[in-house]
Amino acid sequence: MTKRRSTSRGPGRILGILGHPVAHSASPAMHNAAFAAQGMHAMYGAFDVPPSQLEKAIAGIRALGLLGVNVTIPHKETVMAYLDDVAPTARQVGAVNTIVNRGGRLIGYNTDGWGFLLSLEERGVRVVGRNAVVLGAGGAARAVALHLGMAGVARLTIINRSRQRAEFLAADLARAKTPVRAEVADPGSEEARAALAEAGLVVNCTPLGMEPDTESTPLEDVGLLPAHCVVYDTVYRPLETRLLREARQHGLITVNGLAMLVHQGACAWEYWFGRRGPVDVMRTAALAALEGQP
Repeated sequence: MTKRRSTSRGPGRILGILGHPVAHSASPAMHNAAFAAQGMHAMYGAFDVPPSQLEKAIAGIRALGLLGVNVTIPHKETVMAYLDDVAPTARQVGAVNTIVNRGGRLIGYNTDGWGFLLSLEERGVRVVGRNAVVLGAGGAARAVALHLGMAGVARLTIINRSRQRAEFLAADLARAKTPVRAEVADPGSEEARAALAEAGLVVNCTPLGMEPDTESTPLEDVGLLPAHCVVYDTVYRPLETRLLREARQHGLITVNGLAMLVHQGACAWEYWFGRRGPVDVMRTAALAALEGQP
């Protein structure tokens, strides 16, 4: 009698994403489609974890034997306190978006900046020598700013409503010894307008424009930007935010947050499975999920 191949999805092959809220995430559809395409016996779920329950949720990774998880808003920074180790790049960023369970030892990584640069590379956009402006100073902004600094931008300006938070980020980039010194500007200030007028790349790392508040924008006057500027929005719900719509109407190159979502997810596979995730499969599944398709 032919022995039937096991289809067990037991402990050690279960993964997921921790966030609050998290039901909107396209990550489960993206990763599960990739598992199916690769013939892997693994599954990926969405775990809504309020901040007050984060420590217990992290302990649950060990208790349940999960292979690992992704981490999203609002836990990327606070989760670091509950891990056994944090990789150097994630520590420099000050945020973790990927956790690996190695025999009960939880190690935190950050693939946001790596995925961000790969998504630009995919579009043929080189960041070397560009003047870059980062809008925001949270977890995503920290990853983007660090990787832009390391990738060789000519100038980096951080624009954020909380100047203190932006200054903390600039100081962290200096401690990380990135080749570029980050400057800080208040929204609407002359310094901000001057930086935007000379920008070759603008990256929105704030939630402004995200559903349901789709008419909000981090940049009221896209007309400030020069014709060669690339506008990148890390928001992916909706796929075209008000910022990207107005940038497109001004003839600028735009990149939406789906690109970063897919590439950071594919990079997380490097830590979980030792190989990059299938980008095309993941993009198709994530896009279908975002468009409400089965």
